Amino acid sequence: LSANKLFNGGVPMGEGKGRLSIKLEQELHAELRSHFPASTKADHRILNICYHLYKTDPSRSFVLVTKDMNLRMKARAVGLLSENYAIDHIKDLGALYTGTRVVEDASYGLVDELHTHEMVSANDLDLPPGDSLTANEFIILKEANKSALATYQPGENKIQLVHKRTVCGITPRNAEQSFAVNALCNPSIPLLSITGKAGTGKTLLALASALEQRKQYRQIMLARPIVPLSNKDIGFLPGDIQSKIGPYMQPLYDNLSVIRNQFGQESKMHQKIQDLLEEKKLIIEPLAYIRGRSLVKMYIIIDEAQNLTPHEVKTIITRAGEHTKIVFTGDVHQIDHPYLDSQSNGLSYLIEKMQGQNLYAHITLQKGERSTLSMLASELL
Repeated sequence: LSANKLFNGGVPMGEGKGRLSIKLEQELHAELRSHFPASTKADHRILNICYHLYKTDPSRSFVLVTKDMNLRMKARAVGLLSENYAIDHIKDLGALYTGTRVVEDASYGLVDELHTHEMVSANDLDLPPGDSLTANEFIILKEANKSALATYQPGENKIQLVHKRTVCGITPRNAEQSFAVNALCNPSIPLLSITGKAGTGKTLLALASALEQRKQYRQIMLARPIVPLSNKDIGFLPGDIQSKIGPYMQPLYDNLSVIRNQFGQESKMHQKIQDLLEEKKLIIEPLAYIRGRSLVKMYIIIDEAQNLTPHEVKTIITRAGEHTKIVFTGDVHQIDHPYLDSQSNGLSYLIEKMQGQNLYAHITLQKGERSTLSMLASELL
C-alpha cells in the first residue's frame, strides 16, 4: 500500500512535513525542446519532470532544490523557482571559529607568571562578561611590551604556555604555526582541523609533526580526495592506477621532499623517511582507499578536506579506532568540488559543529610563509 502511495499522491513524512513521492521520467516537454533539443543529460531529465509538474498545475508552487548551480540557473531560465540545498550549510562563514584570540592589556604580571609557572588560572584573564574561552582555544597574551602564547585547558580551567617547537627540522615562523604544532603534537587532541590560504604551511606542519611522533603510531597516512578534472572520473585518464593518481598525490610528495631536504642525504633521518615509505609505515594515497581499512593507532592527515561533503567527513571520523589521530587540512575558500561551496563543504561543517569539544582543536593559519609572491597571489587573485 505504501509503495502504491509513493507513486500516487505520496507518502506523508510527518505532521507539517508534506509528502514524499516518486515521479517517473516523461517525454521532453515541447516548450523545453528549443532550449535542450534531444537532451539525454540527467540534469535536463530532472528539470523536465519538474517542468511537467509545473505546467500540469500552475496554481501550485514548485521549487527545484539542488546543489548544482548550473541546474538552478537552467530552472530559473525556464521560469521555475530553484533553491540550493542548505540544510547542511553553516550559518555564517564570516563568524566561523578561528581557534585563536588576542587578549590585549592582559592583567599586570600575568605574562611573566605564565612564563615562570607555564600554567595559570583562566580566571586571571579577566574576560568581558558573557565571554568565555573555548576548549583548546589558543590565546595571544599581550601586556605592555611583553607577550606570551597559550592554550586553554578546559578540564583544569587553566591556560598553559605554548612553546615554539621544532618538528622534524621544521620550525614554526609565526604564532599560529606554533599553535598548530602544539595541537598536532598533543595526544589528548585526537581530532584537529587546520585551515588557511595556500602557502600557510598546513600540510607541511602536519606531516612534520606526524614524522616527529612516528614511534607513537603504527602507521602515518596522508590522503586527499581526488576531484576529477571536468567531472571526468580518473578512469578516463591514460595509464595504470599509479599513473592516474600520481598527479593528484604529487603535492603530498612535495611536502615530504621539503622535510627530507632539511637533513643531509647521508643523515639517518633522511634515510629513515625513505625506510618508512618502503616499509609502508608512511603511506600516501587517495582518500577513496580508506574504505575498509582498520584505522587503529594511526596518524591520519586528510589534505584538501574542503572538497569533502559533511557526510564524508563524518564517515572518516567514525572509522577512527583507539589511539588514532585525524588531522583535516584545507582552505574553505578554495573549493574544487562542483556541488560544494565555502558554507556547505565538510571542513566548514566540521569546524562549526565540533568547536568547544574537549577532544577537538582548530587553528586558522593567517600568514603565508611559502613566499612573498605566493602570499600576494592569495590576497589579490
